[in-house]
Amino acid sequence: MRIAFINPQGNFDNNDSYWTQHPDFGGQLVYVKEVALALGEMGIKVDIITRKIVDDKWPEFSKDVEIYHGNENVRVVRIPFGGDKFLPKEELWPYLANEFVDGIVEFYKKENTKPDAITTHYADGGLVGAILSNIFDVPFTFTAHSLGAQKMDKLGVNKDNFEEFEKRFNFSKRIFAERIAMNRSCVNIVSTEQERFNQYSHKYYTGAVDVNDDRKFKVVPPGVNTKVFTYEYSEEDDKTKEYIDKYLRRDIDEDRLNLQYVVLSSRFDKKKNHKGAVLAFAKNKKLQEMANLVIVLRNVENAFEDYSNLNAEEKEIMDEIMAIIKEYNLYGKVSMFPINGQKQLASAYRVFSRLRSVFCLTALYEPFGLAPIEAMYAGLPAVVTKNGGTLETVDRGRYGVVVDPEDPEDIAEGLIKALNNFEMYKKLGIERVESKYTWRATAKGYLDAINEALKGREKIENYYYTREGEEILIKKMKDVMGE
Repeated sequence: MRIAFINPQGNFDNNDSYWTQHPDFGGQLVYVKEVALALGEMGIKVDIITRKIVDDKWPEFSKDVEIYHGNENVRVVRIPFGGDKFLPKEELWPYLANEFVDGIVEFYKKENTKPDAITTHYADGGLVGAILSNIFDVPFTFTAHSLGAQKMDKLGVNKDNFEEFEKRFNFSKRIFAERIAMNRSCVNIVSTEQERFNQYSHKYYTGAVDVNDDRKFKVVPPGVNTKVFTYEYSEEDDKTKEYIDKYLRRDIDEDRLNLQYVVLSSRFDKKKNHKGAVLAFAKNKKLQEMANLVIVLRNVENAFEDYSNLNAEEKEIMDEIMAIIKEYNLYGKVSMFPINGQKQLASAYRVFSRLRSVFCLTALYEPFGLAPIEAMYAGLPAVVTKNGGTLETVDRGRYGVVVDPEDPEDIAEGLIKALNNFEMYKKLGIERVESKYTWRATAKGYLDAINEALKGREKIENYYYTREGEEILIKKMKDVMGE
């Protein structure tokens, strides 16, 4: 079997160039990479189809075809469209339904073959997949990763500022493409049931898909990179322990160094609610008797002395944390230090696991929550927010502890429960990841969905992007905004 992954703005190469350094190169690329390689290891032929760029500033993306990360079953296929130079993803829309589609068709025509199925990612990939599905007469799946409607809500888009945001983000094109993709796909791949029922039911998608139709949705969670985030000892762990001990001895009172630890390692974002976890620790004497608090930072050597290099939002969060530390006199009970990269983070988790510590994520809302399952597989029991996909991650408390992120007392009680039952939750967390959250399991989920679609699907009608359709959608969106 050959499966085509459609990623117009994928920019995949064997060095994972620019990942995390550019807004277009986010988590979607990691997801596609890991699923594609896992399928390749299962003997499936995979083509990651993306854009060819001939630009001196982006030399990594100029080859037509290359084998991906040494897996002979997986190749990156680059199709030229939209000129030679790099373009942000918002500027690719005019070229997708013609140049990109035509280039893909021509590529397979020259090879005298075609994919047996297509999986599409993000809105632009979904639009292209809907068209190619007709041309090749094969089924396609749609994985949104994130939906435009939720981003509009987050940015506060309304009738008054719509034109301003539309000019920058092309929201009408994105949502129109999402509607086509979710409507015409054989199945919509989601990470959690919450994503299905809360996000796809948004008013901008009314009439495009029925969230209650089980045939149209399949929950396929992302996986953990178990080669990095593993509970098994690594030689790197001894170096990491020395690195961490240096900071713990700097910040923690000597008679408290051998206590358990509560580890916060999510990015500094108000939605992650670091303040809630720190406040829970500050208000509970029993928790302070059992454990110290560790806050992982980026690029801050000693937050107690200086954190001026943080951005405005991060500084505001740190100001709140420092105010709580001062008010409740938590000096000697809290340590803050930088961790550099995934490998060191995974190693740090293993170090803290030996100290019978726990991972804490008290986000006000967490769509999926890859961080908790990474920590779980590295040996840290997880205490997670009840709001969002993390509730499914720990199966409503069966494999971890669920807390109310807006209730400091509930957070503290949850942390105490996890600390007191460290061995049990460590074992359960590892079992949970191995049974459900590996990339091989994710790849199998895709393969099962595709095989089901191939059994007896109906021919899909032609459905092409039109300017008239977009204008109708813009009017409907503005009408909804006015309600």
